Amino acid sequence: MQHGQGPAPDDRPDAAHRRPPGVTDGTVEALGALSKALETTERARGHLYSFHQLTGGADLELDRAVELLRAAGHDDVADRVECEIIGRNVIPGHWTFQIVEEYNSTYYEPFRDLEAAARRRLADGRDHLYEAEMKERRRTAGHPDHTAGPDGHPGTGQTP
Repeated sequence: MQHGQGPAPDDRPDAAHRRPPGVTDGTVEALGALSKALETTERARGHLYSFHQLTGGADLELDRAVELLRAAGHDDVADRVECEIIGRNVIPGHWTFQIVEEYNSTYYEPFRDLEAAARRRLADGRDHLYEAEMKERRRTAGHPDHTAGPDGHPGTGQTP
């Protein structure tokens, strides 16, 4: 068996991952690029949440640092940490949760909504058509580890 022979008749992707009639190669490619950009934004958003949690954790750890500085007789340094750093805005007027909220409402949510609207309008709402078609081109027909669906149940996307 060779790469790219295509699926056996009973081993096709589920309907949600098949191109609707009339959808062109160019549309599939464009929606794939839009989806990839959104996925990259999802990753960036995850890093933003990491920034939020790491910064918050560091701020909480400062309580221990202040306590240890005081115990070591360094009240002046402890006072500076307490007054100048604990609870400080990370950018003017913002703690990290506010940055996350503004990112979500200003950029992420509109992007996510636009990508979904484009898929609804151009491809009956179907997701990952570009990748699904790439999978079909790269599968080896009849190979048990190259089935269209999970768990050896071709094309269903479900187990029986």
